[in-house]
Amino acid sequence: MLDLKERIEQHIAQISEYTATPGKGTTRLTYSQEDLKTRNYIKGKMSEYGLQVREDGFGNIFGKLKGSLKDAPSVMVGSHFDSVPHGGSYDGPAGVVAALEVAGLFAKNNLSPKYPLEVVAMVEEEGARFGGGLMGSRGMVGLLSEEDFNNLRDSNGVSTVEAMAEIGLDSSLPKKRDPKTMKAFLELHIEQGPILEEKEIPIGVVEAIVGLTQLEVTVKGQAGHAGTTPMDRRADALVAAANIIARLPDLAAEEGTGTVITTGRLNVYPNGANVIPDQVVFSVDIRSGKEEHVLNVIEKTKNLVHFFSKNGIETTIDQLLYIQPKELNQGIRSLLKEKSEVLEIPYCSINSGAGHDAMVLSDYTDVGMLFIPSKDGLSHCPEEWSDSEDIAKAVQIFYETAKSLTEAD
Repeated sequence: MLDLKERIEQHIAQISEYTATPGKGTTRLTYSQEDLKTRNYIKGKMSEYGLQVREDGFGNIFGKLKGSLKDAPSVMVGSHFDSVPHGGSYDGPAGVVAALEVAGLFAKNNLSPKYPLEVVAMVEEEGARFGGGLMGSRGMVGLLSEEDFNNLRDSNGVSTVEAMAEIGLDSSLPKKRDPKTMKAFLELHIEQGPILEEKEIPIGVVEAIVGLTQLEVTVKGQAGHAGTTPMDRRADALVAAANIIARLPDLAAEEGTGTVITTGRLNVYPNGANVIPDQVVFSVDIRSGKEEHVLNVIEKTKNLVHFFSKNGIETTIDQLLYIQPKELNQGIRSLLKEKSEVLEIPYCSINSGAGHDAMVLSDYTDVGMLFIPSKDGLSHCPEEWSDSEDIAKAVQIFYETAKSLTEAD
């Protein structure tokens, strides 16, 4: 019998094989062949650990250990299994693997829960294929309508429904889950930042998740020949966009208190070396622990963008995503800390600067979240690494917490 740490290492190693970019990090887009291989692996392990396996109409995977109480809500443990392009092996899968091993310990110790234990593996948290992010959890709680889901397309124009069919998934299966079926949700995630590693503490109990918004800015100008259009006759969309983007960091710095702003995507049209750009579309991501700071920076960003609507330049701004900061459930936070103390595992309180499925589910059920250290604070890159020893510690804490929440004996 492999020990817990070795089993975790084996899962992570196996899942990391399922990438579209071998040797260049993990690229596992939702409903891809890599998704299918990972999905089959997860479902296989769920069955091996005695769980009843099902998928919903989004392709989220559920493995359930029945409870003795009739129609009782589930204590859910899990995370997502998709990745960004050229990402790492731990963002998402660490949480799914931890959940599998919690179920494994229930099976090994022949526990009979009163409330069901459910392992959950969610799709499209990153939004790398269909945009928007957190799709599996948003869909599950009904924040993504059937129509909006069906209308989503990837960059090649393939719809969600077509992509699901390509890997044999059934999009007509039930999608929305009644919140009454959820007693609690626990998620382990890598920190994706430097704090725990610098403090040399293996576990962070997440107190709150930052609020975030994603804006899309469109700047329109007039295309023209790069050689024959005088400088004073130009309406260059890229120059205007560059001026806006260069000023954005100052808005976050002025706001302070950990507010951050990022432009990570920029598309230039027609994108020819000898053509003045007539349109630029770019993203603006704003995050802060306090909602007022997010709102202030949105307002300042809008004013800045509109300021450049002149001299033949037109600007528009759309809000694609808005999520309020979330304080996680006090009772579960206390339970996680209590179990850490009993197990003599050092921990500290921490806030999450990234959005997670836990954040979406926290409006519908009691949510608890643990972080483990990220080597050098790196994530969303091939160098992303976390110690399986730390994942094992989180599994032990979640196992004890899930035992309490499911009232297992």
